[in-house]
Amino acid sequence: MPDIKKITQLVEKDFQATNKVILDQLHSDVALVNQLGHYIVAAGGKRLRPLLVLMVTNALGYSGTKHHETAAIIEFIHTATLLHDDVVDESDRRRGRETANALFGNAASVLVGDFLYSRSFQMMVAIDRMEIMAILSDTTNKIAEGEVLQLMNCNDPNATEQSYFKVIEHKTAILFAAACRLGAIIADQPQYADDLHRYGLHLGLAFQLMDDALDYTADSDALGKNVGDDLAEGKPTLPLLHALQNANEDDAALIRDCIVNGGLEHLEKVQGIIKQTKAIEYTIEKANQEIEQAKSLISALPKNPYTEALFQLAELAVERSS
Repeated sequence: MPDIKKITQLVEKDFQATNKVILDQLHSDVALVNQLGHYIVAAGGKRLRPLLVLMVTNALGYSGTKHHETAAIIEFIHTATLLHDDVVDESDRRRGRETANALFGNAASVLVGDFLYSRSFQMMVAIDRMEIMAILSDTTNKIAEGEVLQLMNCNDPNATEQSYFKVIEHKTAILFAAACRLGAIIADQPQYADDLHRYGLHLGLAFQLMDDALDYTADSDALGKNVGDDLAEGKPTLPLLHALQNANEDDAALIRDCIVNGGLEHLEKVQGIIKQTKAIEYTIEKANQEIEQAKSLISALPKNPYTEALFQLAELAVERSS
């Protein structure tokens, strides 16, 4: 199994430089912004999105410093979406600890999320490349659309697999894609930009598919959040949609009721139906299909340890347990 720590070590100096940019740019004269911003950033996580910027630029031979600022921008955008997501979803746990909204309140979380969005755009202006601004402004707009699409799908038992994939493409995969495209743009290797964009898109789809599978199968401590959160919120993710389509009449009726009303009262029963209908296997197979497409798109990149790490990151997306 690929090791994320070994992959990250390839760009350790770049990661340290990116983290310095993140901490410097978090600074505000408003104490609560500093406090909440540092709390959420210190929670860490895999930081896959900034890692993709650093890995792609190195794979393409870039030797400047603009990738540090760009990776930090990507992380700020992602962090802002997490702050807003947790308020919308009424989540109380992420990455193994209390969410910012549980600790600081919904209003503070939303407003600091806004600060991170606006700070990321200040940083884009400082980089002074219109193409980067265009990519990221389009990306943040699509992410917002994805959040609204997910809201529309919530508690809707008639949601389809097609509508589910549209949600996760906008909500999750599009930022992976932007990170990879930006790596090519910063490295002045635009001939790779489209393929890298699609690599990131397929990688992001696989990552979200695995997240949605793990929501029904992982250990809560390993996952870093509450198992069954999607069911509690009435989110018709792919495991639930596949189970709904392949369950018997009574079980399908129960799933429809769970989607409409949310809650965890029937979590164990639903997990049993998901197991019986092989919904997790189906979801993982979809994730594997995305990864195979992702890997095929970077086969023409220059051969070096960073390109190999991009292959390994793809494999890691479907082999993880948290």
